[in-house]
Amino acid sequence: MNSTVELRSKIGVVVPCYNVREKILDVLRGIPDVVQRIYVVDDACPQQSGQHVVESTMDARIVVITHASNQGVGGAMVSGYRAALSDGMDIVVKIDGDGQMDPGLLSKFIQPIIEQRADYAKGNRFFELESLRSMPTVRLIGNAVLSFVNKLSCGYWDVMDPTNGYIAIHAKVLKRIPLEKVSKRYFFESDMLFRLATLRAVVLDIPMDAVYGNEKSGLKITPVAFGFPPKYLKRMIKRLFYNYFLRDFNAGSIQFLLGFLLVLFGSYWGISHWLESAASGVAATSGTVMLAALPSLIGAHLLIAAVNFDIANVPRRCLHPMLA
Repeated sequence: MNSTVELRSKIGVVVPCYNVREKILDVLRGIPDVVQRIYVVDDACPQQSGQHVVESTMDARIVVITHASNQGVGGAMVSGYRAALSDGMDIVVKIDGDGQMDPGLLSKFIQPIIEQRADYAKGNRFFELESLRSMPTVRLIGNAVLSFVNKLSCGYWDVMDPTNGYIAIHAKVLKRIPLEKVSKRYFFESDMLFRLATLRAVVLDIPMDAVYGNEKSGLKITPVAFGFPPKYLKRMIKRLFYNYFLRDFNAGSIQFLLGFLLVLFGSYWGISHWLESAASGVAATSGTVMLAALPSLIGAHLLIAAVNFDIANVPRRCLHPMLA
């Protein structure tokens, strides 16, 4: 890393803490000297991880923030982000306090941001097949499914592992994100990608291995399976509206609009006449069938073309150098 550029960038690290008393000190000791501030956010931890840090370390970079009530990982990150922005940090990194993320990889996350190749860098545990062997099967399958759904939702078709919590963001971009609206719980990382997509920020995957020990994840399967899909759908609709109709109007806008309307018309026409035929016992004419099938087929083709346009429309021009 270029030491001159490195010294000009003030790096802050946010470490959300909840039931990580056994791991937190090792994580903090591993954070490199290039970091100016370390924000340990005790999210009403039953083990009082924040107090444990205060009593056990003399690192002057550490600032402990304590929540009176549990706000979730997103709520902890919002508190850390606001403190980092208040202190004038240029790049803010998130490292979990459970020891699953190697602090030694931090330079790989901040380097593309410093070099103006990315506005936001995130970990990707799917890059190397060998690294997947240590991932529990349930997490592997769940993350693979979420990765595809997230691509539809946020439009970053070239990124994987959306729930990966090892992330770094430039402060100029962070300031444009409405932190009060960001999801406070485990949907935080996916919601951040949606917020970045509305800004057309550049997101870059950083290959990494995850370390899985005997710690228990607080992420529950049922809330994810039933809670995440409606959130993804809502954000996908918002993103398409913001990027294709409110802030821009292009070929993809026409394809999305006409494709949706034609599929809607064809489906309505076909279902209504099928019900009418079933009730009367009279078969529909070939013309009636064609009026249902043809718009549906053309609409489906337009929607596929719109998705292809969306894939090619992934942001490539770094945003933060253009921001005041």
